[in-house]
This record gives sequence, structure tokens and C-alpha cells, in this order.
Amino acid sequence: MDQPIILGFVGPLAAGKGTACKYLTDRYNATIYKFSAPLRDVLKRLYRDITRENLQNLSSALRQTFGDDLLAAVIAGDVKTGTATFMAVDGVRRLPDITYLKDIPGFSLVAITAEQKTRWERMVMRGENADDATKTFEQFILDEQKEAEIHITEVAKTAQFTINNNGSLDQLYVQIDDIIKTVHGNKS
Repeated sequence: MDQPIILGFVGPLAAGKGTACKYLTDRYNATIYKFSAPLRDVLKRLYRDITRENLQNLSSALRQTFGDDLLAAVIAGDVKTGTATFMAVDGVRRLPDITYLKDIPGFSLVAITAEQKTRWERMVMRGENADDATKTFEQFILDEQKEAEIHITEVAKTAQFTINNNGSLDQLYVQIDDIIKTVHGNKS
């Protein structure tokens, strides 16, 4: 089998990481691995609401108990055992998150940025978590200062590619396609 293309996405809240991954699934049949998936699974099993606060608290508790690289090891294990020729990793947030991923052949980190007000509006509109639809801009700003979000800028500096997602979906898709062309060209 050829070396797979693996794109990891880092960016602040509602910058477009999930939208980029959905596009990769729809256009390139990519398999998606989300850092939040194991956390959501645990919260569902515990019959807890899937709120940003619960996700952040669970992540902190697990990492304190089992190490900062716990979720990174889980996601890297999933990627390594994956059989897809194209994979995307949604939700890279901390340097330990890329500890294992960066050593997997075919991995590239992509930073996604967008203006704060735009990101808040997107979060409220999509309502992915139970508390998103009613979130005020002030609450959104406070969420961005939580432990799970404060290392994103540092991680984004290590990215091989950057996407500016202040425009339309079509503009986002063109930037993603350009990255695919570059990465695919580097595989040859």
C-alpha cells in the first residue's frame, strides 16, 4: 500500500477544523479521527451532557492521571492501524498531541485561522455541543482562555500549512485542495 496522506488540523474554537475534515471525507473519502471522540464516548457512557466544560474537565482529569500524551497515543494508534489512504485528525490542541503523529509517515499539520467574531457566530449557529447555541460572545472569549485552548497558537506555529478561513466555503475548499496537491506531489 502507498503511504497514506494524513492531515492534522489545529486551530482555535470554530475556526473550521471540522468543516475541513467533512470536506475531506466528502471529496477524498478520508477517514476522520477526532481528539474529542474518546472524550465524547466516555461522557455518553457516564450519561453526562456533552458540553465544552465537561469535555475540558474530562480531558484534564484523564491527562492528569494518565499523562499529557494520553489522547495523542490513542489517536496515533488509531491512525497507525487505519487502512485508509487518506486520513484527517481533527482537534490537535497541545504539543503532546503531535508527539506521536509527527513521526507517522505522511503526516502534515495544518493550522486553520479565522477572526474571533466569525468563529463565535459559527459556533452558535452549528450548536455542536449542548451549550453552544446559547453561548454569548463574552462566554466564548472566556472559553478561549481555558486550558484546552491556550496552547493552540504555539502548536499552530509548527504547522506545515496555514489556512485562512475568514471567507466562503468555496475559498476554504480551494485552500484544502491546494494542500492536497502539494502533499500528494511530495509523496511521489
